[in-house]
Amino acid sequence: MLLTIIVLDSVGVGELPDAASFGDVGAHTLNHTLAAAPVHLPNLAGLGLGHIPTVATSPQTIPAETVVQGAYGRMLEVSPGKDTSTGHWEFMGVQLEHAFQIFPDGFPPAVMDAFNAATGRGHLCNKPYSGTDVIRDYGEEHRRTGNPIVYTSGDSVFQIAAHEDVVPLETLYEWCRAAREILQGPYAVARVIARPFRGEHPFERAGEHRKDFSLLPPPTVLDSLKAAGQAVIGIGKIPDIYAHQGFTEEIHTDDNPDGIRKTLARMKQATEEGTSGLIYTNLVDFDAKYGHRRDPAGYSACLGDFDAALPDILAAVPADGALVIISDHGNDPTWRGTDHTREYGMLLAYRPGIGAVNLGERATFADVGATAAHALGAGWDGPGESFWTQIA
Repeated sequence: MLLTIIVLDSVGVGELPDAASFGDVGAHTLNHTLAAAPVHLPNLAGLGLGHIPTVATSPQTIPAETVVQGAYGRMLEVSPGKDTSTGHWEFMGVQLEHAFQIFPDGFPPAVMDAFNAATGRGHLCNKPYSGTDVIRDYGEEHRRTGNPIVYTSGDSVFQIAAHEDVVPLETLYEWCRAAREILQGPYAVARVIARPFRGEHPFERAGEHRKDFSLLPPPTVLDSLKAAGQAVIGIGKIPDIYAHQGFTEEIHTDDNPDGIRKTLARMKQATEEGTSGLIYTNLVDFDAKYGHRRDPAGYSACLGDFDAALPDILAAVPADGALVIISDHGNDPTWRGTDHTREYGMLLAYRPGIGAVNLGERATFADVGATAAHALGAGWDGPGESFWTQIA
């Protein structure tokens, strides 16, 4: 049995009940994006997207009068956060009791002194900043001094930006590994992120060379699948998010089109070889290129591109397999600031021959992992309730 899970990174479907605690009352990534820049999404509509509560329909975007052949619902996130690691960890059965650490005033001297000692250099910035703005404002000084640009955001991240002509990639990655060792205990952040950039001012981020260094998660459904002898294939930044724990194969991607191509190729290869297991993909461009940059037109076009690719993805699902499409948080491109938004996760599922199935409102993102364990015969007694029997 082959199960493919695709994360549409940040495509939230409306504010969660506790959105006020995050300053996100009124946020709705999908609705606001399509209202600002309409694009036709007939294939997502065919899986039931327009039947998810609070998702707006219209003939120009998500047509309401669509024959649905898929399962649809939305998911509550119970962990206290709205970041990549929190959402993805909960997908695979890790519900956080406390949010990851954030540093709205920058990192304290105890962290930065240790980091300077590890790199043998000073540092620039050390405060919350937009990733594109920080290289605009500090890029030239970095090129003159060689000092790395350190910054954070509303997420639990320690980000290191460096020009590829000034700091070789492997050196940047070594600095990230050193930061990962420093950022433990009271200073633990979810991710240390390498953010290389290139060119002349205005500089360009080298997104294909980004690399994430995650905290090691507790045991997840991925570990259970691997222990049960199933293939666990992580595509895109998925392996980074779980600190490369629980995978049998890892596939790097450069962007969404590359991620879609490689997911399709791996689905077809697995079907031909009779591989049983999980293909788990993250498509990050929605979030990284358009949500954080508050670009609804780009976000909308990205949704359209995925919708256009969806028929090929559905055709690659084997007769006994399944496809699940989810989102990990919101990043409303019409919202104030540049941070994520606290929203419901999208849930769409498909199996060949399926009719319309309402999966309702799921109590936790962990239902995704519980379903994967159930479908693939792996033991899992952690959080989550499987919806496999509803789509089987």
